[in-house]
Amino acid sequence: MAFIDFVRWVPDGGQSQGKNPDYAWRFPQSNLSTYTQLIVAESQEAVLFTKGQLLGKFGPGKHTLNTENLPLLRNLFGLPFGGKNPFIAEVWFVNKLLPLNIDWQTDSMMMHDPEYQTMVPLIAKGRYGLNVVDAERFLIKLVGTASNFTAKNLTEHFYGAMNSKTKSVLLREMQGNKIGIKSISAHLDVLSDFLKSSMQSFWEDYGLSLNGFYITTIEVDSDQKAGRDILDAMARQSAQAIGGYSWQQSKVFEMGNHAIDAGGKGEGGLLGAIMASSMMGNLSGGLLQNYPTQGNNPTPANPVQPGGGFTQSKDVYCSNCSKKFANNMKFCPHCGDPYTPCPKCGADNDKGAKRCVSCGTQLNAGTGICTNCQTALPNGSAFCPNCGKPAAGVNAEDNCKRCGAQLNNSPFCPQCGLKNSN
Repeated sequence: MAFIDFVRWVPDGGQSQGKNPDYAWRFPQSNLSTYTQLIVAESQEAVLFTKGQLLGKFGPGKHTLNTENLPLLRNLFGLPFGGKNPFIAEVWFVNKLLPLNIDWQTDSMMMHDPEYQTMVPLIAKGRYGLNVVDAERFLIKLVGTASNFTAKNLTEHFYGAMNSKTKSVLLREMQGNKIGIKSISAHLDVLSDFLKSSMQSFWEDYGLSLNGFYITTIEVDSDQKAGRDILDAMARQSAQAIGGYSWQQSKVFEMGNHAIDAGGKGEGGLLGAIMASSMMGNLSGGLLQNYPTQGNNPTPANPVQPGGGFTQSKDVYCSNCSKKFANNMKFCPHCGDPYTPCPKCGADNDKGAKRCVSCGTQLNAGTGICTNCQTALPNGSAFCPNCGKPAAGVNAEDNCKRCGAQLNNSPFCPQCGLKNSN
């Protein structure tokens, strides 16, 4: 039986730095002698085992495996000093310098989103790196009788433990700090550091050091039906926000389109046409007025106000019940009290208020408030400047049709000169 005189490890094809690097590799033969030369490269460590015991460890450099640097040879094999004495031992090479190139991914985990108030399926992905700091412990606890040990072997071996620990830590931190799916990306660095610190001791038990751990993404699991539904709802919400329409409006459009399609194909017939006409009538009477238009027409940001004019839509507080409602309403939806807006700031005031409760503007300085649209009437107005309805207590037949001034049976208007046609 021939004895090996030269032992070294040169990883093929850059395996020590590739996608699936070798953490450890066993020299294929065990017939050694006290003349055998052991070559250990930089970032490597050689570990010798024989008869189930650690024979010795060697760092980078060239070493002769004799009884001087392996004293146990005399005790285990009775080898004398000098001469070429054979012995049996396994030589393991351990790669102690590895890049951050081990990918990890959890399976689906359910999280209660604080913004949407629903359970959301998530998956997390990332990358980490491990260095061997205790070669003896690493080989004994993990490698065993295999001929080599790669990053893939490592991830497969610890998949269950990694998956469970990663999910529990992530969910605890995200729910404890009320981190929702819309803001997850802003917290990846903090979550990565927290997860790394919580897992460091786990790897140390196997002779490894966690020198980097990163979460690259936490996203909704699109492989789950619930996840696809949530992504679809988020896309619709974004489209509605950009387009300036509500969910109810989008549903009315969908129903109208279906009714028109059915009518056009002959499937809905007259009923489909009537449904479409009715829906579009509702839209033109209410919902469509929120669609963006040009000029002085109302838009989502420029609705018609009960007090007249086109101003930015906002919420106001009812002067009667103090509850909030939109200022494009004529009456409080909570108590039915008429909306009496301040002409300056839009705040709701009591009908008999002399000054605005919000900005102090003098109220009811003119004729009064229009009973139709609640617009403040300027002093001497016979007609509402917003809707044209005659002011309360005014005989419309005795007023100028052009400027609204009282005629008192005069043949011509004293204000604008228009001939009295009454």
